[in-house]
Amino acid sequence: MGTPQQHDMIIRGGKIVDGSGKPAFAGDIAIDGGKITAVGKIDGTAREEIDAKGMIVTPGFVDIHTHYDAQATWDPYLTPSSLHGVTTAVMGNCGVGFAPVKPEARSELIDLMEAVEDIPGAAMHEGIKWEWESFPQFMDALDKKSFAMDVGAQMPHCSLRVYVMGERGINNEPANADDIQQMHDLTLESMKAGALGFSTSRTDLHNTLKGDPVPGTFAANDELDAIADALKEYGAGVFQISATHRDMDKEFVWMRDMAKRTGRMVTFNLQQVDERPDLYRKMLTLLDEARADGVTNIRGQHSGRPVGLLMGWQSSVHPFLAFPEYAPYHQMPFAERMVELKKPEVKAAILKGKNIDGLGDFGTFVTTSFHKMYPMDERDNYEPAPEESIAARAAAKGVTALEYAYETMMENEGQQLIYFPLFGYSTNDFTAIEETLRHPQTGISLADGGAHVGAICDGGTPTFMLTHWTRDRARGTKIALEDMVRIQTRDTAVQYGLLDRGLLAPGMKADVNVIDYENLKMLQPKMVFDLPANGRRLLQKAEGYKATIVSGKVVLRDGEFTGELPGKLLRGPQDTPAALAAE
Repeated sequence: MGTPQQHDMIIRGGKIVDGSGKPAFAGDIAIDGGKITAVGKIDGTAREEIDAKGMIVTPGFVDIHTHYDAQATWDPYLTPSSLHGVTTAVMGNCGVGFAPVKPEARSELIDLMEAVEDIPGAAMHEGIKWEWESFPQFMDALDKKSFAMDVGAQMPHCSLRVYVMGERGINNEPANADDIQQMHDLTLESMKAGALGFSTSRTDLHNTLKGDPVPGTFAANDELDAIADALKEYGAGVFQISATHRDMDKEFVWMRDMAKRTGRMVTFNLQQVDERPDLYRKMLTLLDEARADGVTNIRGQHSGRPVGLLMGWQSSVHPFLAFPEYAPYHQMPFAERMVELKKPEVKAAILKGKNIDGLGDFGTFVTTSFHKMYPMDERDNYEPAPEESIAARAAAKGVTALEYAYETMMENEGQQLIYFPLFGYSTNDFTAIEETLRHPQTGISLADGGAHVGAICDGGTPTFMLTHWTRDRARGTKIALEDMVRIQTRDTAVQYGLLDRGLLAPGMKADVNVIDYENLKMLQPKMVFDLPANGRRLLQKAEGYKATIVSGKVVLRDGEFTGELPGKLLRGPQDTPAALAAE
């Protein structure tokens, strides 16, 4: 009888939720050389063992919609995503990024990222160490670095257009034949360098710091088709689109045609919006029709909870932002501002004011819709009932909604936050999100890790998907744990051609989470100032991750980083391991 094998690592006695959607089972996982080598009852020994009794064991989460393009150049930990079990992140979404770039356009791209994704420009100016001009050079610069997770990049349309067309691209002038050929060639070059795809923005929510639409917003079909042809020619890559939510049914026509013609994965944002609250159902029907016609390579990207603005005195948005009476205090250091805002006469003067023109329809809607504002209680509630809104609470108390909002934001030494569910909550419940979540041609996305740091804190969505949807939900039906794990592991991995991960099986990459499921929880979002140049960002941590493992190395243990940085740059799709392909 032979000697039992010694493994690099064994995770023992956990409840294995393997990412396939199949029922969970008790067992062990052996890891060797950064790969899973056995799943089941394992009798051997290991240089390192993790006791997973009472825990669930899942694949590492694969987040396909992040904006770590700048942060990846200075932060190997890529927080907050790495604090929430993410072991693979895809960046370069929504058409914004930093390659290709000519030296004289670097500030332009930083301004675009600041405007679109609400990342402090000063932090990017200080943090980014420019080592590239071309997209392949950008990939080479990332390839020199190590991370707490694997990262993949996409070619962004904004930077591509500015690189090729200069001021004409910035001004959204039509591309000529030479421009289009260059964009095709550079996109093909990026794919050969390992880009996972191409992204573009066509939404009226994405504007420059001057308020102009970002480059590529109005790109004509010949420009988009030529770029898509580069993906077709290469034989890989995803075409990712952010378009105006209320117009998605119009955009769907060309997106479906592109998917059918090129054979490449086309993916677009699919959200419920207040302007057309039933449009999401039409989009799901259009996806059904496409699938019936054999076009299965078009998918909606959606969020797992409402895209939520967090309003507070330190946030990028709150109800008093455009009040002239508030303006003298806005730029004060926070402590001094709080001293002033506590004064009765200051409060009274501000409450007598009102929004000035200049915020636009969207800004006015966000800052005045008190029926969509909810105080964040000690236990975060992302599915609040109408009677919990600022408007309802103010009415019950006999005060104005403005006064109630003011007093709420003054709590907790002026750091109390108000939750504003922007998309996916038009009917004060999760109906739209649940229907979208259960559809076969949609994918979980839009946690937006690394972005919108002054107003949105959804990077913890992977944790929310487990805690809310599978365990804690009170206002509606729950979703099976096995399905929820599959949705944010194997499904997202396959969508981007990352076939070596997202599944706990022999031969697969050893990206694993060991989670204390019963005690898993999200902590309160807090404003921190830990970006370069003391830049601010909202940060939400979690408790319950016993271990997060990347390529067989523990990168996070009990919520603390170990210092291990096994994560690398992904270059292109990753093949199915031979052991799994042979089954």
